[in-house]
Amino acid sequence: MMKIHSRKDEGVTILALEGKLTIGDGDVTLREEIGDTLAAGVKKILLDLQAVKSMDSSGLGELIRCKTTAINQGAVIKLLHVEDKVQQVLEMTRLIGVFETFDDPIDAIASFRER
Repeated sequence: MMKIHSRKDEGVTILALEGKLTIGDGDVTLREEIGDTLAAGVKKILLDLQAVKSMDSSGLGELIRCKTTAINQGAVIKLLHVEDKVQQVLEMTRLIGVFETFDDPIDAIASFRER
């Protein structure tokens, strides 16, 4: 089961995902969390994927859906700590360029100030 832990740092909402981002496991959980976060007026979202153990096409689709929803509401979603398995899925589907990714949380948070 996907767990999501939320915290704020310098005006950026960081959602730390833990578990599998797969059909029926994490996809709906992520969609609901992003929806609630955007409904609260948040415009800067950083998804920390360090504890995401696997992702399938449904999880990938959900990431893209969340990004599109955020853009349509004037918000930005960026990715932090993209682990090898998730990175491979993004590269294989040639979607790696769709997301701005970071290995360092300080750099990721600073990137929101540069907008």
